[in-house]
Amino acid sequence: MFHTIILFVLYINTKAVAMNLPLTATAPPPARHQARGFLPFELERDLSRYEYAVAYNLSESGVHPMRVDELYADAPEKLEALNRLLLGYAPGLGLPELREGIASTYEGATAENVIACVGAIEANFAAMTTVTRPGDEVVLMRPNYQQLYGVATNHGLQTKEFALLPEQGFAPDLDQLRDAVTPQTKLIAVCHPNNPCGRALTGAEMDAVIEIADRVGAWILADEVYRGSERQGEAFTPSFFGRYDKVMAVGSTSKAYGLPGLRLGWVTTDPETVDQVWARREYLSLCTALVANHMAAHALNRPTRDRVVARTRKLIRDGYNLLADWIDQQNGAVELTAHDASAITLLKVNLPDFDSRQYVDELREQHSVLLAPGDHLGVPGHVRISFGLDLDYLNAGLDRITAYHATRS
Repeated sequence: MFHTIILFVLYINTKAVAMNLPLTATAPPPARHQARGFLPFELERDLSRYEYAVAYNLSESGVHPMRVDELYADAPEKLEALNRLLLGYAPGLGLPELREGIASTYEGATAENVIACVGAIEANFAAMTTVTRPGDEVVLMRPNYQQLYGVATNHGLQTKEFALLPEQGFAPDLDQLRDAVTPQTKLIAVCHPNNPCGRALTGAEMDAVIEIADRVGAWILADEVYRGSERQGEAFTPSFFGRYDKVMAVGSTSKAYGLPGLRLGWVTTDPETVDQVWARREYLSLCTALVANHMAAHALNRPTRDRVVARTRKLIRDGYNLLADWIDQQNGAVELTAHDASAITLLKVNLPDFDSRQYVDELREQHSVLLAPGDHLGVPGHVRISFGLDLDYLNAGLDRITAYHATRS
């Protein structure tokens, strides 16, 4: 009986992790987790703790979410059909029409190259643990979304890093990557376009990463959730998929599509690896939600996809212009950094005695505005801010940051 209870608790907690939910309502603080040899996901825990407790949440990593009726404005009959949907399980790989829609965003992909997951969070987790074993060497881009570093550490992988260089507009240090990769390297993890800064790799930089990986036969895990959220132009950011035979490209409906509530992500890779990811997925969430499959399939297939992406890009472009104008009024207290895509960017903060965690805490406590501290993302001296929001909401939040800066001058 005792073993049955333990297995049940582990099952429930594993599902909670995959769905980005807290394990319990009274989870212990990070220090206690660390004492047990576990590296906590500090960024997400902090955001989850405070995002609904502030007046202005400028820590969001995506654009302002869509409403259900907004998503189905072009097909109200499909929304009506959802009322008659039997709430059963979805296919393990995802609905065929969903996988076809996802595949259509990658050159040369078909539905056989795609597995649906519970958000990019599960896709990244399942992908990394599919091609590595404890003790394997992995090389991670920094700064990056904290998840991959935490997954690697908690699964006993040997981690190395290569930097995006702030002084060079967050260009990758390819010499550092070459030095870090050895014949023992099993995987190189990149975030493209990058979270937290929003910079995309150039074609030449992508080719260099591929050449370095190919030299030792390493996999490339490419977190590409911001493809489709470009600040300029109409084309999607190029994917690593199709450029090299050992790529797992991760995407999501959360960022470029404004549908984070669907908790729908995916891995795009070769069919054999899809099957291996599926095997790991069966220990995590078994399948994605059927309702989410239907809604995501509608969003990702044309013509709806074009309309959804256009909405995302308008929010990003209008919000970025407002943010840039606000920066110009801050008398050098903050600076914009390089940005190509996404609804987030890094701000370099030039206040005296700046500590990103203290800055974020004081801003939240004194002015009810939430940002993400750069220390959680590997970029001290910076904070991450969201701008793909309603303009009135964004402007009011920025006004409160201005008021806080006045107290620091």
